[in-house]
Amino acid sequence: MPFLFDIKRYSINDGPGVRVTVFFKGCPLSCRWCHNPESISFKTEKLYDKSKCIGCGSCVAVCPENALTLTKTSGVVTDSGECVLCGKCAEVCPTKAIEMSGRDYSEDEVMTAVLKETHIMDASGGGVTFSGGEPLMYPEALKSLLIRCGMEGIHRAIDTSGCVKSPVVEDILPHADLFLYDLKLMNAQNHRKWVGVDNTLILKNLALISDHDKEYHIRIPLVEGVNTDDENIIKTIDFLNGLKRKPTVVGLLPYHNIASKKYEKLGKTYNGNGMAEPSKERMTQILSVFTANGLNAVIGG
Repeated sequence: MPFLFDIKRYSINDGPGVRVTVFFKGCPLSCRWCHNPESISFKTEKLYDKSKCIGCGSCVAVCPENALTLTKTSGVVTDSGECVLCGKCAEVCPTKAIEMSGRDYSEDEVMTAVLKETHIMDASGGGVTFSGGEPLMYPEALKSLLIRCGMEGIHRAIDTSGCVKSPVVEDILPHADLFLYDLKLMNAQNHRKWVGVDNTLILKNLALISDHDKEYHIRIPLVEGVNTDDENIIKTIDFLNGLKRKPTVVGLLPYHNIASKKYEKLGKTYNGNGMAEPSKERMTQILSVFTANGLNAVIGG
C-alpha cells in the first residue's frame, strides 16, 4: 500500500507535459537544502502554521489524548509524548493551520486521481511522475502502480535519488518510461556531509540505468558553498560523459530557501549555513561548461 504525503495535479516541473505527481513519503537522504522536508521521515507528521491559527480552540477540544494546549505566545502547542497523530485536530481546524503529512493510500485511490487527468495528459504529452521522498523505497507498491499506468497507456516517470539497492532498480526499469535522476556531489565525503550518505549506490545505479535503453534526465541542485566549485562541476561532467549513454537533458537547478517555512511548521530549524543561491553569472558559466563538453544542459527543467 503506497504511503504518500501528496498527489499534485497540473504539475509542469516533473517531466514532459502536464502531469500528476505522486509523492511517496520517506527518503534515505537528508539533504540540507531539501525543499520538501515533510518527505524525509517514513512516519506521519503534523505541521502547524501559527500565522494561520485563529485561536478558536477546536483542535484542543477534539484531541482524545489531551495533547494540545492553546497558548498566547506560541499558539497551539503539542505534547509530542502524548500525541498519537490521529489527525482529528487537523480535521476540525477551520483555517488549515494544522495539517497531517503522510498516510496510506490504496492503489485504487491513487489510480483514480491519476485517471481523472488523462485528458490533460494526452493533450499536453504528459503523464504521471512518481516522486518523493524516494519512491524506490516502496518497490512493490511502485511497481504495481507503474504496471497499472502502463496498461492505461500513461507515460510513467520516476523522480529518484538512486540511493537504493541495485536489484530494485533492475526490477523497476522495464516498467518506467523516464527517470529523473538527482545528482548532487561527486566527492563521497562531501556527499555524506551535505546529504547524509555517501554516493556509492547513487553513481552505481546511474551507470546501471545508462546501460539500458531507457531515457533519463539528470537534475543537479546547484548550491553555492556546496557543489558549484570548478572541481565538482568538471568531475560531474566527466562522470556523465563516461556513461554508456548520455542523459537526454541535464537540468541545472539553482538553490532556493523558500522551504524554510515548512521546517518551521514541522517544528524544525532550517540550517542554511554555508548555502546560498548561485549568482546568475555563475549559473551561466556552469551551463556553458556543460554544453561545451557535449551535454544538453538547461537551467531549470
